[in-house]
Amino acid sequence: MKTLIDSIKNLSAPLDPIPTGATLKLDPLDGVETVLFDIYGTLLVSGSGDVGTAAAVNSAEALTQSLIVSGYEGDHERAGELGPELLHAHIEHWHKAARESGIDFPEVEISRVWKSILERFQSLEIIRFDDDPRRIERLAVEYECRVNPVWPMPAARRTIENLRERGFRLGIVSNAQFYTPLTIEALFGKPLEALGFEKKLCVFSYKELKAKPAVELFQKLPALSSVEGNDEGAKGGESIDLSKTLYVGNDMLNDIWTASQAGCRTCLFAGDQRSLRLREKDKRCKKLVPDAVVDDLHQITEII
Repeated sequence: MKTLIDSIKNLSAPLDPIPTGATLKLDPLDGVETVLFDIYGTLLVSGSGDVGTAAAVNSAEALTQSLIVSGYEGDHERAGELGPELLHAHIEHWHKAARESGIDFPEVEISRVWKSILERFQSLEIIRFDDDPRRIERLAVEYECRVNPVWPMPAARRTIENLRERGFRLGIVSNAQFYTPLTIEALFGKPLEALGFEKKLCVFSYKELKAKPAVELFQKLPALSSVEGNDEGAKGGESIDLSKTLYVGNDMLNDIWTASQAGCRTCLFAGDQRSLRLREKDKRCKKLVPDAVVDDLHQITEII
């Protein structure tokens, strides 16, 4: 794990958000007890505007270098040329199979995808296959950091510290991969729990193999009130009341619509042009109004 965190640190550099000029909505919100965050485009500035290799700009050179650094033997340049297209095809195949099995918004587990690609390289006699999971994770991290650079959003850590010190419970519901918590630890200097996020209030899409806007991700929270069918949600630990929970995210569909369907209050983070998704043509978002709109995370501390 330390090697992965060191890789993320070494491959990361400051990245400034691009102002959006959005109209803010900063009316006080009473009664909030819990704050849940999205990660990419909210807590992290994202070069691609979203999470994951599938959303990023594919790069042959990035894959070539990632294979070399990760210690794979073979024709690195040829693998770099073929790899991005194979990656896209494997992800599409995974999504298609999942949708056919009844999952509306499927998520991949990227380590398994990379393992399949490496097996394909082996069959083409391009790269010698090595099924060491640590090496596969290293490859995934090296490639992700090269094609989708990220950096902490301005005021992110200060906002988290303020909310924690004032007694708000903190959590995350995010489209993510295994390297996402490691990225937070690498760039914020502490693991999620040390920052104040409760483990039971952190839900990541790769673990559920479902992605937002799947409302089911919110059903994984230990909640007193939630979407229909979550009667079991409050068992196994101290629960939260979603009607007293503020969800902060940058996407009107994936974040604001999904959280509102789960019963949360919502805050649209409009702090970076790369990642702000207004989804104005989506019928689910046309009449949707978030409870708050901010363009600086620290504004959250002023309205709750």
